[in-house]
Amino acid sequence: MACHNGMTSTAGDDLSIGVAWRATMMANSSRDPYWQASVRRETIDHPKAAAAIEDECSTCHMPMSHSVSRASGHEAQVFAHLPVTAGADPLSRLAHDGVSCTLCHQITPANLGTPASFTGGFTIDTRTPPEQRPLFGPFAPDPALQKVMHSATGFQQTEGAHIRQSALCATCHTLYTTARDRSGASLGRFPEQVPFQEWQHSSYAASTSCQACHMPAIAGAAPVSSVLAQPREGARRHSFIGGNFFVLGMLNRFRDALGVEALSPELTRASAATLAHLEQSAARLTIDRTAIDASRLTIDVSVSNLSGHKLPTAYPSRRAWIRLIVRDATGRTVFSSGALQPSGAIEGNANDEQASAFEPHYREIRRGDEVQIYESILADAAGAVTTSLISALRYAKDNRLLPKGFDKATAHADIAVHGDAREDADFTGDGDRVRYVVDTAGASAPFTVEATLLFQPIGFRWADNLRAYQAAEPMRFVKYFDAMSGESAATVARAVGLARPPR
Repeated sequence: MACHNGMTSTAGDDLSIGVAWRATMMANSSRDPYWQASVRRETIDHPKAAAAIEDECSTCHMPMSHSVSRASGHEAQVFAHLPVTAGADPLSRLAHDGVSCTLCHQITPANLGTPASFTGGFTIDTRTPPEQRPLFGPFAPDPALQKVMHSATGFQQTEGAHIRQSALCATCHTLYTTARDRSGASLGRFPEQVPFQEWQHSSYAASTSCQACHMPAIAGAAPVSSVLAQPREGARRHSFIGGNFFVLGMLNRFRDALGVEALSPELTRASAATLAHLEQSAARLTIDRTAIDASRLTIDVSVSNLSGHKLPTAYPSRRAWIRLIVRDATGRTVFSSGALQPSGAIEGNANDEQASAFEPHYREIRRGDEVQIYESILADAAGAVTTSLISALRYAKDNRLLPKGFDKATAHADIAVHGDAREDADFTGDGDRVRYVVDTAGASAPFTVEATLLFQPIGFRWADNLRAYQAAEPMRFVKYFDAMSGESAATVARAVGLARPPR
């Protein structure tokens, strides 16, 4: 923070690395109230495995305290370091700092991109004396500045090409969860988050790294330090843009209770940048065809994924869906599918109405209570729908939009398509096409068709299932969710068309 802030581009843009970082989900990974609530829920559901669950879940959300605890021969803890307070002990201060600079930049190239590196299997050299440990960066260090950094931090500034590679991100963003029964016994492994493998199976693997999208490039030469640094070509912003605008807003709104250090304007900017990223870079939606036949209107809607992994990807609480409205010549609504309710639920969605059910993948929609939702639905060992990651053993549904070049026929089981989308010829790496057939009897043409792709980082069911847990963290999150449910979804893409009867 002291040496990597106060930098500007030739155009006058603020390039401060520390300021950008502290307003990200990375910096606030341990403060995330949804993560805290979810870990508590899992320890309540699986009390005999509580210590193992805290150890596993702290690996990437409290990675520094986890690494120190493991190096000392102990299991890492979560709740012993919460809440975030100003006068915390040294280990808790490391826990509170989330995914910090010296966590990512200490990761060595050992085993990167291999299964051994997944699920927090990154390697940090804890055997070398601190004064000799490397801190990897993307550039060859200036010898004089190398001495300055060493005197300030104790680390040896070292060039490491691996810091630019997707395999570095995969250490924490590829997560295989150990499924357990209530006795704590292991039932098997579950591929909870595998965006790296999705990316490898797409066209993006040959051209675009994770960093290319999530750490925007700085145009032209730019300084990477405020201390005597010469401008460098190829520097990147440490804004780590993702899709979770909702929790960023929650961290800002309830900042005092969550111990947030980023300033309110910084979190506001981070949330706005996230929304802009979703609107510009996530998906494309088009109305391909409209046809009126007697008292029936047929509409073909296509959605394509613009990202290098499934959309949505990673944590399975995320979902995207098509909101379709048809209005007649008088402006009256004659058809509606996918309306967002004030509670954060989707109108007509079986999963939001009943925890044990879910919407299938649709090829054709004829009723307003049918909604095309791109999501992953988890099932436990008995086949029951669940939002418990430690209970999940398979996917009952996974029709998340595929990235360009993704071949569902050859995809590994860990990234496979599940449910009817697997057999849908119109669901491919080029996108998905859905047909809507609307009864227009009694309505007057022309008809206005409005199609919107909405995205929700935390789906209603994932929040609502926490209501049953009478513990501080779940109760707090549900309270926060209810206060902000009207802001829980964002528009990703939109198209409007006009359907006229044939002449």
